Amino acid sequence: MHIVPGLAKSGGALLALLAMGAGVGQVDSGRQAYFRAVAEFFSMTPAEVSILGEWRLPPEEVPVVLFVARRAGVSPDALVALRRSGWGWAGLVERYHLDATHFHVPLAAGAPAGRLSTAYERFEGTPANRWADVMLEDDEVVDLVNLRVVAQTLQMSPAAVLAESADGSSWVELYGRLIGDHDLRPGGGR
Repeated sequence: MHIVPGLAKSGGALLALLAMGAGVGQVDSGRQAYFRAVAEFFSMTPAEVSILGEWRLPPEEVPVVLFVARRAGVSPDALVALRRSGWGWAGLVERYHLDATHFHVPLAAGAPAGRLSTAYERFEGTPANRWADVMLEDDEVVDLVNLRVVAQTLQMSPAAVLAESADGSSWVELYGRLIGDHDLRPGGGR
């Protein structure tokens, strides 16, 4: 069996897709579609992002590397090296003097925040001018960046994306579901 680099670490995404009847080609196509969205968001070519996908990080962390690198003015390679040496996203965010204000994605008033409920409770409990004091967990950094990427590339409200993510699927799986199965077939595309 061919295992897509990094996908096996992302919460069993590969096993879940295979269990649902998706073949390796569909897993690769789903990952490619997700990377096309990441490329679009960061104004890069899909080939550049695919190369970055070989970093042996979970695919959902590729946009986080690019997001943090751009905002911190550091090379993505430096971030990947630190990440692979054991640094968490919260520590990297602090190291490069970023804070929760860089990651906040506005939600409509009263919209359920789903998997990000705890983070949004901290935002709501803190005046906006003090959001720099809000501490984010590693998974919250990953989820907030992916929420931004998926919502903007699909032109969906962040609340609608979070509602669709309620089943806890990976961002790659969620993106594939949101664009529809026809885009996951080999030769399909956005």
